[in-house]
Amino acid sequence: MVPEVFDFSAEEVMDELLAEAARAPMHGDIPIAAGCVFEGKLIAKRHNEKQIKKDSFGHAEILALKDAVEILGGPYLTGVTLVATLEPCLMCAGSMLAHRIEGVVFAAFDSKGGAVGSLYNLASDPRLNHQMRRLAGVREKESSLLLMDFFESLRF
Repeated sequence: MVPEVFDFSAEEVMDELLAEAARAPMHGDIPIAAGCVFEGKLIAKRHNEKQIKKDSFGHAEILALKDAVEILGGPYLTGVTLVATLEPCLMCAGSMLAHRIEGVVFAAFDSKGGAVGSLYNLASDPRLNHQMRRLAGVREKESSLLLMDFFESLRF
């Protein structure tokens, strides 16, 4: 059981995002999903759309943040927690900081590109003007399996 440090069930939200991530391979994208939680409710969720849109900005986190800005009337997302099936990269973590989100929850660590714990930790870097709470490893096995299955399917 993951200790709750946010005003929502991280496991329940992650389960919903894992189902969303499973949709990405249908159009050739890596199975990653992200969502934004505000006042205990998942208000936006997206999966990767880099391949289908032919756009390197099509990361699930960026798309979910854009949706949340539209829903909440941004530009800042104070009180929002981003939940992702994979540790956010530098671009996504930078966007999370720019939007002033409250926290980040993720499933699997990304040893090759993770920016909130693996390679970098932008969530709590004291040199930056904003920090985020962080919870890692929620449904890590399930997310890792989804990613491994996807990449295995490309090899055969």
